[in-house]
Amino acid sequence: MADHKDCLLQVSSAGVAYPSGGVFSRHKHWALEDVSFDLHDGEVVGVIGRNGAGKSTLLKLLAGIIGPDRGTVWHKPGVRTSLLALQVGFLPELTGEENAVLSCVLLGMTRKTAKARLDAIAEFAEIGEAMGEPLSTYSSGMRARLGFGVALAASPDVLLIDEVLGVGDAPFRKKSSAMLRERIASGQSAIVVSHSMNTLRDLCSKLVVIDKGRSVLCGPIDEVLPQYEAMVANG
Repeated sequence: MADHKDCLLQVSSAGVAYPSGGVFSRHKHWALEDVSFDLHDGEVVGVIGRNGAGKSTLLKLLAGIIGPDRGTVWHKPGVRTSLLALQVGFLPELTGEENAVLSCVLLGMTRKTAKARLDAIAEFAEIGEAMGEPLSTYSSGMRARLGFGVALAASPDVLLIDEVLGVGDAPFRKKSSAMLRERIASGQSAIVVSHSMNTLRDLCSKLVVIDKGRSVLCGPIDEVLPQYEAMVANG
């Protein structure tokens, strides 16, 4: 259990396993094996690691999309999270508008409030009339922009960001980064997964390094990032 009153999330020795080797196989692949860290109110934690280290699985775990197969994930009662990722949470057969309303409702809004925020979501996402088209017709950039709009409109306690800060054209990247920085400056708590060390250095106060499903480094970003750079350089 988390000890500090301002702690929003606490991950303790968490692991997530998927079946491997066929339907009837008893073998498991551990996408996450042993991850521990916490997130406090107003804190922005970065997560970095090589491809396949388990970073995206970790965000799904924190968002409640999947549960841990070992260890614990504690959320402060009442804390709402919103996952901003390219391929999570939208249904391709529904329109952009329908997906936006559904996502907002799942994040705790009333349907009336969600509908009232559609214009703001569409304006931020720069989608226009495509809001009435099925998501299957959207490019990955359009999906990401819609996800940004929904996540920001939902005003979550914790924003979970998975490698989407580089999507879209240059003006949208500038706008979305500015909006995110504005939220962080006003006290938004967030967990940011990125391969960009510059992005993490700019946004985060703490860094968690995931390697082969384990949190191998965790601490102030100015201390941990040089250690990660040395780890990568040494193979």
